[in-house]
This record gives sequence, C-alpha cells and structure tokens, in this order.
Amino acid sequence: MADHVYKHLELTGTSPKSIEDAINNAIARAAKTVRNMRWMQVVETRGHVENGVVSHWQVTIKVGFTLEE
Repeated sequence: MADHVYKHLELTGTSPKSIEDAINNAIARAAKTVRNMRWMQVVETRGHVENGVVSHWQVTIKVGFTLEE
C-alpha cells in the first residue's frame, strides 16, 4: 500500500426512510463533485419526531478522500 494523504469533509445526509439511506444520500451527492473518496465515519445521528414516531433522519458523516498527485 502506498503512502496516502487524506483530506476529509463533513456532510449531513437526510432521509425519511432510514439512517443508512441518509448516509447513502450524502455519499451519492458528494460523489458528483468529490473524487477519490475512500472512507466514511458516522459522527452524529439525529431524527425528527412527529406524533411519537421518527419521521426523518439526519446523519452527519466525515468522508475521507485521497489528494491527487
């Protein structure tokens, strides 16, 4: 494995369906403009509650990507 330098950014994805869907939404959107994404870490999970049930998820993640040569 070569030596890599990573930069990371923080994203918040949302979804009315699930935590996993919120994460995938954030990654998919970032992939449109960010190259070389390699890892992600969940930093925070939140939800909006309506009438006693979770109606919307928000998940904040850190995404690491390698810097180009």
